[in-house]
Amino acid sequence: MRISTMRKYFTLIAQAVILAGLGQFAAVPVQAQNLFETLITVNDSSITRYEIEQRAKMMTMFRAPGDPTTLAREQLIEDRLKLDAAKANGLILEEDAVTTAMEEFAGRVNLTTEEFLKSLAEAGVSETSYREFVRAGVTWRELTRARFASRVSVSEGDIERAQAAISGSSGVRVLVSEIIMPAPPEELLEVQARAQRISQITSLSEFSAQARKYSASPSNVRGGQMPWTALSDLPPGLGPILIGLAPGEVSEPLPIEGAIALFQLRDIQELEAPAPEYSAIEYATYYIAGGHSEQALSRARQVAANVDTCDDLYGIAKGEPEQNLERSSKAPEEIPPGIAIELAKLDPGEISTTLTTADGQTLKLLMLCGRAPKLEGEGPSSDQLTGFIQNQRLDSFAKGYLEQLRSEARIFEKQ
Repeated sequence: MRISTMRKYFTLIAQAVILAGLGQFAAVPVQAQNLFETLITVNDSSITRYEIEQRAKMMTMFRAPGDPTTLAREQLIEDRLKLDAAKANGLILEEDAVTTAMEEFAGRVNLTTEEFLKSLAEAGVSETSYREFVRAGVTWRELTRARFASRVSVSEGDIERAQAAISGSSGVRVLVSEIIMPAPPEELLEVQARAQRISQITSLSEFSAQARKYSASPSNVRGGQMPWTALSDLPPGLGPILIGLAPGEVSEPLPIEGAIALFQLRDIQELEAPAPEYSAIEYATYYIAGGHSEQALSRARQVAANVDTCDDLYGIAKGEPEQNLERSSKAPEEIPPGIAIELAKLDPGEISTTLTTADGQTLKLLMLCGRAPKLEGEGPSSDQLTGFIQNQRLDSFAKGYLEQLRSEARIFEKQ
């Protein structure tokens, strides 16, 4: 997992966890016997049962997706690789730096270190385990910056292109391929692992092959290839991600409701005419039982053949429970990512049947009703864009470096 992504992720979820209360995550009694048994060896470093249990409790507290124990084992292996690499490069973080990082982490949810440690203790997580979690993350950040910063440059052209793309002051469009993989709860771990593997791809043909094999989007027959799309039509959070990619690179896996999405940048182009921005997007969602079953998809095709506008859906849903049809008008940044991605592909009156609810049991038939143009707006500053692009490119180097370390390491796991 990329460090910047991980930090943003925990910033969001820690607040929700603390507000919800941590009493429900009381520590599960464990047998003292074999508590410090080595379960994983990474080169010459051991990972004990206790460390895995501690990290799993932390992942449970943070409500990280997936199986907590599996995630804990994976993270601890990566932590060992990162710390070994730092040591080999002569980088040993001072304890004061780790303490400062712990304070910053707690400060993001408006808590002191002491208050945050108390919350961790209530969840059964020791201060030492939390300190080592922070140490690995900060050490890796410092190592990758020192190792790759000289290879990352952001030109004035990069800034101008990014500023124009995000602000809409000029027309910027992207050529992107997509993979939307359904991820029902019983398959989530498998799909997450597959998505992480696909995110390493840099070949256009290989990404297209994976799209044909795994994607649930109608674009799968074209190898996931989408037509030229104005950046302003894409979800607000997706535009900066694509701007930070080089052609051929793939985004980190993006969780959306009931699925995981990946995007590969194929090309980017600046036009003379500015692309419009939108203050609100109106769309309708009609829910059909059965997920992606043939029966549900057949019903969706029947609906699509009998409607031309969002108003027509009221006749389709007549006599059904009120919750079967929702009509929304939201600012682009308020629309859930998965829905926003699908709406970006549609013209008013067009329909998408790619998404389901999180459990995969209900199909979401989306229809775009219309878009309201935005008259004025401000974009991020040049410094903010520079930092974002630098971090995106550093993360790309760091991801490749970690994969190299893993391929060269001696890793033995005891089941």
